[in-house]
Amino acid sequence: QLQLVESGGGLVQPGGSLRLSCAASGFTLDYYAIGWFRQAPGKEREGVSCISSSDGSTYYADSVKGRFTISSDNAKNTVYLQMNSLKPEDTAVYYCAADFFVSRCSMLSSEYSYWGQGTQVTVSS
Repeated sequence: QLQLVESGGGLVQPGGSLRLSCAASGFTLDYYAIGWFRQAPGKEREGVSCISSSDGSTYYADSVKGRFTISSDNAKNTVYLQMNSLKPEDTAVYYCAADFFVSRCSMLSSEYSYWGQGTQVTVSS
């Protein structure tokens, strides 16, 4: 059974860091695209970052460029989102999503077939 499980969320002060993990089970991270999305209360879900296995390309939302880094460890079947210099506006539930047999990842949630349950990130002093 295909499953994605996020972890690593929590409460952090502004300027702090967190590393989110997205562990995949039931499939191997071969020809895939993984995206990180977030949804704050009262707002629509937005794409944060994504990574493609075909060429290792990565994409970031303008709001997180230079602060967040996406990476993958295929041996551990896990994708990470390193979040530095966190701001209160980064507060949201963060989700990872997967799609397969695609040449390039997308920042659109409608392009993904499989989703994790989400992990809460709260940035507050």
